[in-house]
Amino acid sequence: MTITDAVILANPITCELGEGPVWDPIREAVLWVDIRRGLVFSGRLDAHGRISDVEHVPFPGTVGAVAVAEDGSWIVAAAKTLLVHPATGSTRGLARVIPGGEPRRTNDGKPDPAGRFLIGTLSLGDDSQNEVLVRLERDGSLTTIDDDLTLSNGLAWSPDGSVLYSVDTLRRVVFARSYDMVTGATGERRALIEFAEGFPDGMCSDEDGHLWIAMWGLGEVRRYTPDGEHQRTIRVPAPHVSSVAFAGPDPETLVITTATQDLTDEQLAAYPLSGKLFSTQPGVRGLPVPLWSGVPEKQKETP
Repeated sequence: MTITDAVILANPITCELGEGPVWDPIREAVLWVDIRRGLVFSGRLDAHGRISDVEHVPFPGTVGAVAVAEDGSWIVAAAKTLLVHPATGSTRGLARVIPGGEPRRTNDGKPDPAGRFLIGTLSLGDDSQNEVLVRLERDGSLTTIDDDLTLSNGLAWSPDGSVLYSVDTLRRVVFARSYDMVTGATGERRALIEFAEGFPDGMCSDEDGHLWIAMWGLGEVRRYTPDGEHQRTIRVPAPHVSSVAFAGPDPETLVITTATQDLTDEQLAAYPLSGKLFSTQPGVRGLPVPLWSGVPEKQKETP
């Protein structure tokens, strides 16, 4: 197994706000999104970590996250609702996460070990103390896990699924809490990692139970032990590193998204690869992200 801290340019597409990389095991493809442009990208990953044959699917408004369902369809976090985008047929509404008039949008999301989809929110206005992390249940209802966040972001679970890790970006904290895979019950959250610089963004976990965290503003991906000890740093030639995910049939490739959002002209000139997709092979395997289990077909379209 290759071990390196060096990153390569995985694909030359530039995203305004690249986010949410995920491995699609059904199509053997890497998915990622450009949130502000409302695009979901899909491309082939080769053995060297490069991604080619990229296609994109546009959605109205923003796209906070995408995940793959057991039947091959996608669950897509649109601006305020969750959508189902089937392999064939029409996209349909699934559940409303945010009331229509509120200046907020969906952000990072991911299936839990049992296949239920979690999604968080981000404020587009001045109020950034009441963002939520919710879970879409199998009957189509929403369960609130947190309702006091500043910016709900990356999610990850321990290898046995018994611990949920979640990022609150503007608080600069990663929370940990117990998680029951069967019932979805959660324990009391605690601050596992607190940051003095940069902003934690997207996150994933590896088979050793370590966390890989994208550090917005620092141009880094950091690896932390389950106890919250900083163990390793991978440098990325873009200041705004937004998310990370392990990809590949044997998930050994770490895919890294970045953004051009909020960079000055001087910063863009200094970091011309900002917004692009990178990869590295850090010598550990990731935990495969579970497929979304879906909801009953009788679920009605969301207004």
